[in-house]
Amino acid sequence: MTKNTLSALFLAGAMALPLAAAMPAAAQESQIRYVVNGTPVTSYDIQRRAAFLKLQRKQGNLNQAAGDEMVEQVLKNAEVARLRINITDQQVDDAYGRFAKNNKMTVAQLDGVMNQSGVTKEHFKQYIKAQMGWNQALGARMRSKNGGGTGRVTEQEAVRRMLDNGGNKPSATQYTLQQVIFVVPQSERAAKLGVRKREADALRQRVQGCDSTRQFAKGLIDVTVRDLGKVFAQQLPADWSDAIKAAREGTATPSRETERGVEFITICSSREVSDDRVAQMVFQNEQNGKSQDAQVDALNKTYVEELRKRAKIAQR
Repeated sequence: MTKNTLSALFLAGAMALPLAAAMPAAAQESQIRYVVNGTPVTSYDIQRRAAFLKLQRKQGNLNQAAGDEMVEQVLKNAEVARLRINITDQQVDDAYGRFAKNNKMTVAQLDGVMNQSGVTKEHFKQYIKAQMGWNQALGARMRSKNGGGTGRVTEQEAVRRMLDNGGNKPSATQYTLQQVIFVVPQSERAAKLGVRKREADALRQRVQGCDSTRQFAKGLIDVTVRDLGKVFAQQLPADWSDAIKAAREGTATPSRETERGVEFITICSSREVSDDRVAQMVFQNEQNGKSQDAQVDALNKTYVEELRKRAKIAQR
């Protein structure tokens, strides 16, 4: 399964949608419209989602579509919680900032658009968090189905494709990586996360390759240094891929908050590799990429249908 197997569901959809002209939405007294497994969906929730759909230039009965989406969001959030998937506030804020940048706005300008349109930044961030969590839930389900049912490219097929390409073998960047984790227990995140972030940034600025990291980390409490070995660019996890590719050899990625605490990745070395194994991997990724959108759409549909069948949904 490629690193971007599921990213299109959220990043290419929510994070790249065109913004229509903002229109103010009239506030209405909030009433419960649905109860989903004991969780209420209010008219105010639906009003904000309808405003969001309008912002995306969606057509049709927006109130009905908004109600359906909010019911699904409750179901998805419950499944994400059952799977113990944790999306941090920092991850949501980062995604919100990327959305603003992709639409050539500052975060403050995006706040204004969301508030003026009746969506509100709070509702949009709730949407972002739900989509990011659901993305991971879909990933877990797809991995349980052996990579979504995609077939592997055989050595013979890889050779045939190379011959079709004039005998040229594709190349791939191979990284040697080191992971540094400033551990923060969940019970201490509120009190210690900011301090640990500053400590991680201070260590990161001293990084000059991977040989001296452990020495620099001596004396620091609850700091883990892990050698990750050699990893091809196509195998990088989606949440680290861009940062690793942007960093120079001997430097580190920006530090960021994760469920474990604060982390950064050091790029020990990088080189271009071209051999039969790389060719097979590259062709496999190409094959998976052609069918992954259809796989994700189908999996998303069946997964939500399963959740609906098990749920108790009452409309008021």
